[in-house]
Amino acid sequence: MRILVSNDDGINSEGLHLLAGALNELACEVFIVAPDRDQSAASHSLSLHRPLRAEKINSHTYAVDGTPTDCINLAVNGLLKDKKPDLVVSGINMAANMGDDITYSGTVSAAMEATLLKIPSIAVSIDGKLNYKFDTATHYSIILAKYVLEHGIPEDTLLNLNVPNLELEKVKGIKVTKQGKRLYEDPIVEKVDPRGKEYYWIGGNELGFVDIKDSDILAINDGYVSVTPIKLDLTDHDYIEKLNSDLEGL
Repeated sequence: MRILVSNDDGINSEGLHLLAGALNELACEVFIVAPDRDQSAASHSLSLHRPLRAEKINSHTYAVDGTPTDCINLAVNGLLKDKKPDLVVSGINMAANMGDDITYSGTVSAAMEATLLKIPSIAVSIDGKLNYKFDTATHYSIILAKYVLEHGIPEDTLLNLNVPNLELEKVKGIKVTKQGKRLYEDPIVEKVDPRGKEYYWIGGNELGFVDIKDSDILAINDGYVSVTPIKLDLTDHDYIEKLNSDLEGL
């Protein structure tokens, strides 16, 4: 059994190494191939116009000067090409990846890349900003990893696991959820540097969320672990028939 672990917070992230350590109980080999620095919100970007460098930290750990997607692709097709991983787990991200955030998330995108490469994959995030309850997140990561190794995942689907930042005994259980929707304001912050030149921070304050039944956000807010199956097929199947009818004959 071989498990590959990556993230978007970088090779020095505490959550990355705690996750890898916990997964050791499931596998003969656990490899870490992760970005050499923070790559949060890198989304599903792949480096095509420059070479990648991988620093070997030890026999099972590599730091790559690229994106989370680069790390998975390089690991599967290069560093670990002798034997494809049986499972890829990305995380533990130190912030939730729910709702629209998953389209930006490097954590989720690492799992997406593994899914494209026909490897079952899980993205793991913890809904916190300080005093992270990593024991809770690793506990549910192991539960879900065991499930996937025993039962598999449908093709072109990954599992997005979000864990509330609570002590284990305070978590109410697991809910299978759908993607929710957050609400933001003021996405751009404008400033002026000491030389008088304008610069911008992309940010934004969260106003709240849309009250969508069985959403990942509602589950987390209610104290449950959220597991959302995400498909790579982005087609709006419900809209195809209407669009086809509207465009016919134009």
